[in-house]
Amino acid sequence: WAVRMVTDSGVCEASYNYVIAVEEGGRVRYIPQDSDPAPSVSGSVGANGAVNLDIRKSIARVSATGQLKGAAGSGSWRLPGLCTGRWTASKRGPVQAAR
Repeated sequence: WAVRMVTDSGVCEASYNYVIAVEEGGRVRYIPQDSDPAPSVSGSVGANGAVNLDIRKSIARVSATGQLKGAAGSGSWRLPGLCTGRWTASKRGPVQAAR
């Protein structure tokens, strides 16, 4: 899933882009896209598409909730005391293992 997080209020950067894989059992895994330090992503996507994730980078901990359905998804996120926003997601093809 290609995920775009947009800040609606607060002091965070305007937007963030992540690629996240949803694996068997609804576990999530961050897919690195550049040389920036990778965030730690934990939580799950339920069988009904309900999203409940924690994204940690350095000392920041963002909570994200929402819904995936078909090839799209959306929801909200917050970094308590600093900023809030919304996210959208679009489904990408399967992640291929490096050879």
